[in-house]
Amino acid sequence: MPESLAITKFSDLANPTRFLGLAARILPWMAGITAILFALGLYLTFSSEGDYQQGMTVRIMYVHVPAAWLSMMCYSVMAVSAIGTLVWRHPLADVSHKTAAPIGAAFTLIALATGSLWGKPMWGTWWVWDARLTSVFVLFLMYLGLIALNRAMDDPGKAARVSAVLILVGFVNIPIIKFSVDWWNTLHQPASVIRVDGPTIDKEFLWPLLIMAIAFTLLFFTLHIAAMRNEIWRRRVSAQRRMAARMAGQTPAKEA
Repeated sequence: MPESLAITKFSDLANPTRFLGLAARILPWMAGITAILFALGLYLTFSSEGDYQQGMTVRIMYVHVPAAWLSMMCYSVMAVSAIGTLVWRHPLADVSHKTAAPIGAAFTLIALATGSLWGKPMWGTWWVWDARLTSVFVLFLMYLGLIALNRAMDDPGKAARVSAVLILVGFVNIPIIKFSVDWWNTLHQPASVIRVDGPTIDKEFLWPLLIMAIAFTLLFFTLHIAAMRNEIWRRRVSAQRRMAARMAGQTPAKEA
């Protein structure tokens, strides 16, 4: 019974009208919780002491790390949505991966920019072509390519299928980004939060980082749901305009 209920709820969300109703109910709450978490995270960020080696530049971490995490998580959401497009033909799957691409590109750009700002005082250079930075830059180009593809193709259905295939092919880059510091010798430090033996970062820095990570994650889902809602409305308006244009073109023939 619980399994069938879950399937029913999933099928209900395939209805764009039901999704719009759900989005209208949860978006104000999500936006409010996100704002509260950002306020708390920023307070802890600016009230924490600087690192003994990095000084106050360590505060860049509270933006850079969540943005880097979301750059990969967003693409993972797109990959799941791509499977929904190709396998289950879920009506909202293509809406999901289309609207997630610009958000993922923005987070990836923030990760690259803040990483560069952090790298200059720590490494003595703005940029190095090591495995982690290069693979993240490739991810940014992939986002831009998917955005361009969706805008270049007039047929939404064909664009969704082509984009879904490219998303799944490009997903190979995500584990490369994640494990690049373990597979190759890079300047980028290895994981210090999600580890088998526990975090190696001090609690003074860990708690603000975790709160900012949760805030950024909720920000992504808030923006994503809002973007999906706007895309559904845009498609409905476009469909109505096409229908009106067809009816206007048929009217003279009927009168004649």
